[in-house]
Amino acid sequence: MPISITKADFAPQLFIPSGVRNVDFYVDGLGATELRRFSNDDGSVHVVEYALGGSLFHLHEEKPSDGHYDPVATNGVTALVGVFVDDVDGLMNQAIKAGATLVKEAQDYEYGYRQGEIKDPFGHIWLIEKKID
Repeated sequence: MPISITKADFAPQLFIPSGVRNVDFYVDGLGATELRRFSNDDGSVHVVEYALGGSLFHLHEEKPSDGHYDPVATNGVTALVGVFVDDVDGLMNQAIKAGATLVKEAQDYEYGYRQGEIKDPFGHIWLIEKKID
C-alpha cells in the first residue's frame, strides 16, 4: 500500500560551483534569512540553509561525482524555483539590484497569476509569482 502524504514541505537544494565564498544575493536579493552555514576548510561554502517566507532551501556546492552540477557548468537548468510573494514586481526589482538577471518581465496571465522570472548570480531561475484571481 502506498504511503499517504497529507502535507509536504519542499526544501530545494540548489547547486553552486565549488570555491564560492559570497552568497549574499539570497539575503540581499530575495530577502532570505540565513539559518546556518557549513564551510570548507578554505572558507568556501559547503552548505547554506535559508528560510524564505517560512520555507527552507539549501545551497550546496556541486558534487560532480554524484551528478550534482551547478547550472552554469551545464549551461542550463533542471528545475525552476517558484516563490509566491505579495509584491512580485518589488521582489524582482530588489533581486535585480542585488545581481539577478531579468529572464521574463512580470505580467498577469489569464490563469490567474502574476509571474516573472529572474536568474540568480549562480544560474538558478526563480519564478516570482502571486495568485491574482
